Amino acid sequence: MSTTRLELLQTFDTLLQPARFKDYGPNGLQVEGKPEIQRIVSGVTASRALIEAAIEARADAIFVHHGLFWRGQSGVITGWMKQRLALLLAHDINLFAYHLPLDAHPTLGNNAQLGLQLGLSTPTEGRRFGDNDLGFLGQRSDGGVFASGDALAAHVELCLKRPVTLVPGAPGAIQNVAWCTGGAQSYFEAAIAAGAQAFITGEISEPQAHYARECGVSFIACGHHASERYGAPAVAGHVAAQLGLEHSFIDIDNPA
Repeated sequence: MSTTRLELLQTFDTLLQPARFKDYGPNGLQVEGKPEIQRIVSGVTASRALIEAAIEARADAIFVHHGLFWRGQSGVITGWMKQRLALLLAHDINLFAYHLPLDAHPTLGNNAQLGLQLGLSTPTEGRRFGDNDLGFLGQRSDGGVFASGDALAAHVELCLKRPVTLVPGAPGAIQNVAWCTGGAQSYFEAAIAAGAQAFITGEISEPQAHYARECGVSFIACGHHASERYGAPAVAGHVAAQLGLEHSFIDIDNPA
């Protein structure tokens, strides 16, 4: 089966509601390709490696979290930008990108899907925090607790299959865990105010280590890319099934 570019865009927009967000770049169709679409490839970032893999997979559209265009970016088309655009245009591939809307979706977004990967409960009403309610606050889905910050960090490493950075907080068991994917270290204070005993995100900056020690709340940085591998395939797979399209997820490894 196939669908039109416009119908695919409208389906993504209906699901993710980008008009609700003041974002760092354009959400939706960033590069126009062929009008009829049968195959979607999803990935985290619209890198040249992902575009080349999508070409190999004979994709008509690419769906990503990190697109090509960002606020404050230079408008010139040279170097890596020219290379990526040239590939998309030469192969007539549509590029769809959704940033904050993909983080925020309550069941298919990056934060909801990371919670599933980590075995953390989907937050109930009122268990969200931070700008646009992007942050999630929950507990273990099995009703248990983590014996310590070290135990939680080991659990995250096991689930995501990569080392993490831990700044331990107060000793003792952890029940309330907050998380927000990607570069959400600035949400740490909001997570503390929401009652978290530990906070999981992708990156750490200098202030967070001090906040963790002084406030007694463990901070875990598990990698920007590693924390955001799950929303794009969940959304693209859902929409592909809805419209009868083929879908595949291609994960381009990134140590960040």
